[in-house]
Amino acid sequence: QVQLVESGGRLVQAGGSLRLSCAASGRTFSIYQMAWGWFRQAPGKEREFVAANNWSGGTTYYADSVKGRFTISRDNSKNTVYLQMNSLKSEDTAVYYCAGRASLSATTDLNAYDYWGQGTQVTVSS
Repeated sequence: QVQLVESGGRLVQAGGSLRLSCAASGRTFSIYQMAWGWFRQAPGKEREFVAANNWSGGTTYYADSVKGRFTISRDNSKNTVYLQMNSLKSEDTAVYYCAGRASLSATTDLNAYDYWGQGTQVTVSS
């Protein structure tokens, strides 16, 4: 089975930067041949798409609200996916979730993902 664990969330001032990590593990898990995504859920709001990449990292999608500020990446040797967040705004405050799916292609659809982490809280002060 696949297990995902997010880390790196904390309180940060507006304009600051933060890097979230998603460590993947499992008896038969391989970060290769899997696509990955990041989603977030603000208080009282629906979970929304943030960023995604395909199995190779060569194809990426970003929500318009984070484009140019956030970057999704991966380190295959560490079985870890990252979300680098720069120029943070108070509107970025949310619980951030990483997600994976057994597919080569990236998608913005949260319903297409098979595996989810527990989430990590990011709070951006005004």
